[in-house]
Amino acid sequence: MYSQVSSGRGVEAAVIDGDVRLTAGGRVVEIPAIWLRDTAPDADSRDVLSGQRLFNILDLPADIRVEEAAVADDRLRVRFTPGGHQTSFDLHVLLGEADRVADLDLRSERAKRLWSDAADAETLAPVKWESYLENPAPALRQVVEWGFVLLQGVPAQAGQVTQVAETFGYVRETNYGRIFDVRVEPNPVNLAFTGLAITPHTDNPYREPVPTLQLLLCLHNAAEGGDSGMVDGFAAAAELRETDRAAFDVLTSTPVTYRYHGDGTRLAAVVPLIGLDAEQRIREIRFNNRSMEVPPADPARVRAFYTAYRSFAELLYKPQAQLNFRLDTGDCLIFDNTRALHARTAFAAAGGRHLQGTYADLDGLNSTLRRLEER
Repeated sequence: MYSQVSSGRGVEAAVIDGDVRLTAGGRVVEIPAIWLRDTAPDADSRDVLSGQRLFNILDLPADIRVEEAAVADDRLRVRFTPGGHQTSFDLHVLLGEADRVADLDLRSERAKRLWSDAADAETLAPVKWESYLENPAPALRQVVEWGFVLLQGVPAQAGQVTQVAETFGYVRETNYGRIFDVRVEPNPVNLAFTGLAITPHTDNPYREPVPTLQLLLCLHNAAEGGDSGMVDGFAAAAELRETDRAAFDVLTSTPVTYRYHGDGTRLAAVVPLIGLDAEQRIREIRFNNRSMEVPPADPARVRAFYTAYRSFAELLYKPQAQLNFRLDTGDCLIFDNTRALHARTAFAAAGGRHLQGTYADLDGLNSTLRRLEER
């Protein structure tokens, strides 16, 4: 039931049963009164400096309604009842709010460029260290959209990898320390510290939360073999969803256990291989055959899981899906550990291969990227 209609600047605002309906160019947006009051940007509702809310939900009347709404100067002006509170909103924000909120989540597939064929990713040129320092935004945007970036000419010095991480965020320290050395060790606690080949995988899937970024800086590489590989886990998951929805549903709903026991550390996480957001978009991949345990369950469910697991692995291990390259001295790879699965071919220890790695988190990178792009 319409109680009031106001129009201006090509936008019509109507109060219908205490809520607001905006109509602009054939587009209709329904906005509940409680959302408007809770989102009010005025100084009586938000702290001027921090922008934080000055009230809680119990301070608002449960029966709050919009009594009056008017469009003027690209703003929607409203008065609420009971209480008579008045405030106004930017119409552009209101009309684009759904898209704006979705764009804020840089973690889901919506913000990505998926590449199921490595040839697509091969077109991305490495970024010179000097260019990165002058303007990090393009390289950071590549991590968000493509899942990785390769920096070249980074000083090949011990500890430098953490300084790279600190250009955009903070080091995520683990039981491996702030820095871990990837080289052959006499008594390795992890297969990464051997010369064995390692298939595409997620690092540290047994942590909650999992480190969302990994950096690897090559200090020296004269080994025969030891080439690096990378696969877009989001693209493989999207392809599985398209070609075998039943398998996709199994892998998004069946929790598996990842464990790490070593070096006095006991870690475990129970999660599905493919993680989704609230809108069922792909948001995280945890895939690591070395540390995964499938709990005993109904035999039919176990068989269904392994069938789906095999189908997903076949997509991840397709030769054309794997981007292969060699890290040379001064190369630093930054990649999204929740999306880009990394691998390595076998190598002989005699030649010498030494990478230093560290972990960081996507929230720091995303924050820095937004700040740089807002300029």
